[in-house]
Amino acid sequence: MLSNLDLIREFVQNSIQKKDILLSNPSLTAQTVYKINQLTAKTEGVIATAQLSNKIPKFLIHANSSHWELLNQVLAESNYLLKGEVDNRGFYQYQYYEVPKGYQMHCTKSVFLWRAWWKYRKYALRPGIPLELLIRTRESWYPIRDLIISDGLLYIKTLGSEIALDSNDLVTWLSKVDC
Repeated sequence: MLSNLDLIREFVQNSIQKKDILLSNPSLTAQTVYKINQLTAKTEGVIATAQLSNKIPKFLIHANSSHWELLNQVLAESNYLLKGEVDNRGFYQYQYYEVPKGYQMHCTKSVFLWRAWWKYRKYALRPGIPLELLIRTRESWYPIRDLIISDGLLYIKTLGSEIALDSNDLVTWLSKVDC
């Protein structure tokens, strides 16, 4: 029997490849209905959809789903990023983005970026532009120069600006892949 994570991965991969799907486990069902792949949680209803007729599928993920973090993780693994805010039906839209070679994409709560920063902060102290961690802002990737926590907010300094985030805010970032 497929785990929830395996079923979600199958749902995402079949949707990206524009294939019909029909899979189920005790808590999730993935199926194709009228050229739309949809993922249904037995206790929540439809939690994710992907329109197969689009050239590059876009995913809609229910913001309040108990499976949102797994969906977010699997979509990030496939280079799909959260785009904008929750729509009027309560769904986030995810769109495909090209990830620069040599990087891995993450879409997490900002507190996870803070944890990663401690591993990479030594590079920020070196002369030049630190390229170990990049953050997505203003539709582009920017190197992170510094991260500071103050008054419950995370302040991220990039080359061009400073971003203030709450620890639960979502942030899209890249880490260099260890070769």
